[in-house]
Formats: sequence, structure tokens, C-alpha cells
Amino acid sequence: MIAALTQLLIFQLIGEVIARGLDLPVPGPVIGMALLFVALSLRGGPGESLQTTSLTLLSHLSLLFVPAGVGIIVHLSRVADEWPALLAALIVSTFVSMAVTALVMKALARKPAANAGSPS
Repeated sequence: MIAALTQLLIFQLIGEVIARGLDLPVPGPVIGMALLFVALSLRGGPGESLQTTSLTLLSHLSLLFVPAGVGIIVHLSRVADEWPALLAALIVSTFVSMAVTALVMKALARKPAANAGSPS
């Protein structure tokens, strides 16, 4: 498990170095995740240790929302001051997400399935 966590943190660190070094507007962990995806694709998938560790982390994913909730409570007065902008951003982002999802589904629905027409 330590080796798998080290691998995840190394890719996050590489992403962070790239993001800061090139002054990119993308967060370092996102770049690191993309690099990890490329590495795993080239390697043929995750090893048993990385897979087990990742599933364990995902099963406790809800714990990562605790700091965000605490941050909102601590800065509740700021949220109260800026609620119109937050509400507008929430509504716009929701509709953009729904539109993109609908367009992707429409594009994928047009493609014929690989097993379409073959008897089961």
C-alpha cells in the first residue's frame, strides 16, 4: 500500500511541478492524474497494489468533503455577502454540464453498437 500511495503522490508532485513551472491554469493534481492515466495505459493497467489502494481511497472519498464543509462554515459571512454570484455560477455550471452531457449522449447514441444485430 505504501508503494501505491507513493506512486500516486509522485504523479501528483510531477503534475504540480509542471503546472507551476509552466504557469498553467490547470491544477497540478489534474495534470498528474492525466500523466498517471497515460502511464497506466502504456503499462496495461494498474497493478494489484495500486488497484487495491485506489479502491480503499475511493471508499473513504466522503471524508475529503469535510474540509470543504468546514471552509464554508468558517467563511459563512462571505458566502452570505456573495450569494448572488455563487447562485449564478451554480445555475450556469449546472446547465452547461447538462448540455454537454446531452450532446455527448446524442453523439454516442448515433454510433452503432459493436454487437448490434447479432443474436444473443
